[in-house]
Amino acid sequence: MTLQTTLTANVAKLMAKANVEGVGIGYKLQGGRRINKLCLAVLVEQKLPLSALAQADIIPAFIDGHPTDVIASGVFRALGIAEKAAPGMSIGHYRVTAGTFGALVFDAASKAQLILSNNHVLANSSNGRDLRASIGDPVLCPGPADGGRLPEDLIAQLANFEPLTFIGANESRMLAASLKVTALEARQTYAPAITNVIDAAVAKPVADAKLSPDILGLGLITGTKEAALDMTVRKSGRTTGVTEGKVLLLNAAVRVSYGPVGTAIFTDQIISDLPSAPGDSGSIVIDNERRAVALLFAGGNGLTVCNRISLVEQILNLQVVLPK
Repeated sequence: MTLQTTLTANVAKLMAKANVEGVGIGYKLQGGRRINKLCLAVLVEQKLPLSALAQADIIPAFIDGHPTDVIASGVFRALGIAEKAAPGMSIGHYRVTAGTFGALVFDAASKAQLILSNNHVLANSSNGRDLRASIGDPVLCPGPADGGRLPEDLIAQLANFEPLTFIGANESRMLAASLKVTALEARQTYAPAITNVIDAAVAKPVADAKLSPDILGLGLITGTKEAALDMTVRKSGRTTGVTEGKVLLLNAAVRVSYGPVGTAIFTDQIISDLPSAPGDSGSIVIDNERRAVALLFAGGNGLTVCNRISLVEQILNLQVVLPK
């Protein structure tokens, strides 16, 4: 019996099993790697130990002589019908285009839940004195570029942001030789006149906001972790969705253009080959164990620049995950 015939003959039976969300034909995964062997792939909401399943709901290792593979897919939902706003979705200050809802985090003092993204997404690239944004400003989901409008798409109000420091392009080149690579040293030596270490802001959800903590396509953040060279990282962004890459550089000092607003120098940054595009700004970057590593904010020519998540927590007085 061919694999297609086996699929046709067994699809109804498999779909009737508890926890099963779909069935199809694909290459089998072994140790997380694809092997050159076709199988009957069974998509489940979550992988469970055999002891947690009724006998009738266990997926056999072979059906009609063909191997099976169990893949955790979560619950599929129509992408145009979002019951709740979630990390990975479009979001933005009412005067910007759109960025990415990075994560639901917590104020370290009050434990109040907040939406994390970039300053240039939630606070309109403000330096704190330019009136580009003010605490309490409306934040929309989706962002204005994706159809977000007041009042129907109001999801939060700007609660706090780290001001961005902009300088002239020529000045940035003259300073490059003297920049220190340690973020806190750089801030003590040059801030607020010259350098930045994070592009980050948080917004307080409005009372009736329906929010999910699960990052689209990636799941729930389990903790935090400092980046390491060659670490595998992932993100879920508004523009390019879920992508994967490697950490290429640590302690990087970079110049970042904010278009007509100005140019900014950042120190102690993480650079990755994680694919990203405009609109992905604000995405949380996680490792293989779903620990938050960084906050994505810039990119170009196949490289992505991210803030260390520990600095975001420290400077904005946040906790990505509350201690148990």
